[in-house]
Amino acid sequence: MKLTLRVWRQKNADAPGAMSTYQVDGISQDMSFLEMLDTLNEELILAGDDPVAFDHDCREGICGACSLVINGDAHGPNGVSPARADSSAWGSTTTCQLHMRAFHDGDTIDIEPWRASAFPVVKDLVVDRSAFDRIIQAGGYISAPTGTAPDAHATPVPKPDADFAFEHAECIGCGACVAACPNGSAMLFTSAKVNHLNVLPQGAPERETRVLDMVEQMDSEGFGGCTLTGECATACPKGIPLPSISAMNKEWLRATRKARR
Repeated sequence: MKLTLRVWRQKNADAPGAMSTYQVDGISQDMSFLEMLDTLNEELILAGDDPVAFDHDCREGICGACSLVINGDAHGPNGVSPARADSSAWGSTTTCQLHMRAFHDGDTIDIEPWRASAFPVVKDLVVDRSAFDRIIQAGGYISAPTGTAPDAHATPVPKPDADFAFEHAECIGCGACVAACPNGSAMLFTSAKVNHLNVLPQGAPERETRVLDMVEQMDSEGFGGCTLTGECATACPKGIPLPSISAMNKEWLRATRKARR
C-alpha cells in the first residue's frame, strides 16, 4: 500500500506544533500500525531527518503505552469508528494491535498525540501521562498485614464482587478515555482504579479515603468534568463500562456523607 501520513510534529510542550506530511510506500496490510511508523522512521533517518517520536513498549496490547489519535479516533479505527475500517477490523484495540488491513491503498492518515491539558506533549506524539500515576499514588493501595501469607480461602469474595473487581482491574491506564472525551475527563480511569479495590474486602480499610483522595487528585491535575457523553467507554481498549463512573460517584457520595458525620 502507498499511504499519505499527516503527522503531528512538536519539539516540546512549549514549542508550537504542526502537521507534517510524509509518503510511505510498500506497506503490507499485515504490518501493525507501529511497524508502519517504524518504516517511516527508517526512511527519515536514512534521509538525515529527525524521526517521529512515539511511545511504545510491549506491543502486545498490554501496557497501553502506544497512545495515538488516528484519524480522530483514540487508538485508531478499531477503537471508536468501525465504519472507517473493514468489517474484519471492528472492535476495541490498542494502537500496537491495529493492523494496516484496517486502511486502504491511497488513504491519508492523520496521526496526533493525546490532546488534554493534563497530558502535556513531551515530543511529537509522546505525552506525559504522569498525572495518572499521581492519581493512583493518592489512594491506589490497600493495607496488608505483615507475617505469613493467609490461605487463599481465608478471605471469601463473592463471585459477583470478584467479577466486578477483575473487570475494572483490566484498565491499563493508556489514557484513551481522556483523549476521546470532549471535556478531557479522567473519570473512567479513576473510577476503574477506585472500583476494583473498593469492592474487595482487602480494600475496605481505605474505602472512604481512597475515593476522596483520588477524586481530589484527579481534579487538581486539571482534567475536565464528566458529562457522561460515553466516548470514554467507547474508546477504551479494555472495555471498562460507562456505569463504572456512576459506581464511583456513589462511593464518593457515601464517603462524603460519612466524613461530614
